[in-house]
Amino acid sequence: MIIPAQGLRIVLAVRPVDFRCGHDALAGLVQNTLGLDPHSGLIVVFRSKRADRLKILLWDGTGLVLVYKRLGRDGRFEWPQISDGVMHLTRVQFEDAPPC
Repeated sequence: MIIPAQGLRIVLAVRPVDFRCGHDALAGLVQNTLGLDPHSGLIVVFRSKRADRLKILLWDGTGLVLVYKRLGRDGRFEWPQISDGVMHLTRVQFEDAPPC
């Protein structure tokens, strides 16, 4: 489990991404599409089209960390309506976000 530090910025990349993307491609999306610095210590959460998988990208001070989660059969994450940009989360929202 990732427990974010106080004051850590957490954003959702609301538009689904290609899940073949790895560390560098996702960091490029953060920088070029979302206009954020992937090496600033923020956590960026990406979703799949089916909303049954997510990837979390974060900079831990020494390198990029990529976390991948796939829910079991018929599982789906609750996700905001698809739009452009990002959605900012508080630490409480991040920790309390249950799969549906």
